[in-house]
Amino acid sequence: MREFKDLQQILSYTRRAVDDYNMISDGDNIAVGVSGGKDSMTLICALKGLQRFYPKKFGLKAITLDLKTPGGSLDHIKKLCDEIEVELIIVPTDIYQVVFEIREEKNPCSLCAKMRRGALHEAALSAGCHKVALGHHFDDAVETLMMNLFNEGRIGCFSPVTYLDRRDITLIRPLIYLPEKMTSRFVRRENIVIPPRACKADGFTDRTRIKQLLAELEKDDKGLKTRIFGAMEKAEISGFHKNEGKPIRGDID
Repeated sequence: MREFKDLQQILSYTRRAVDDYNMISDGDNIAVGVSGGKDSMTLICALKGLQRFYPKKFGLKAITLDLKTPGGSLDHIKKLCDEIEVELIIVPTDIYQVVFEIREEKNPCSLCAKMRRGALHEAALSAGCHKVALGHHFDDAVETLMMNLFNEGRIGCFSPVTYLDRRDITLIRPLIYLPEKMTSRFVRRENIVIPPRACKADGFTDRTRIKQLLAELEKDDKGLKTRIFGAMEKAEISGFHKNEGKPIRGDID
């Protein structure tokens, strides 16, 4: 099985999040949503690494939705899952066709996300998994809070742990403390292939706009994102709570 030299720090962040929010219980079967981007590829490696030594034993499966995106490929996902010995379940869908060709959505992200969530949850249950791990990280949390504030006038974010009672599924986000630049660094140093995104909406989303805005603000106000994240914890927004241990730094070099 493939070993990763650059995984130790990522495991530290991951375990702290898992422990702080009680994300994993003994005997859990966890489905990891693997899109093939740097974040989900880092997540499956981190959970595989955690599985080796974590005191609570859990099963692990990777689930990938085949959106049938023109020019898209799943080969790099298959390769990594083979190397780390994680079962990969590929679910064929018509999501790209519905969103871009049948519905011709001008703002496709919302419908696409909704359809992907439904397909992922269904596949997880079919695989015997009642927990689904998602690759949202530190920067995603800050950006989501700002998107909700700017676009909807509300203060809110996704939660580190979310229980969906209609489906009896718990969503967990083990990378919630991990800065995005660490996922980029991990895949680069470990030579994990991440093909360019094939979605034609990529780079033109509202999240991209907020990401660029925060990056500009950080140039003159270093640590801004860390303070925003800390404010979410202190205010206990959307299930976050104050971390009593070592401060989480989002500005890792």
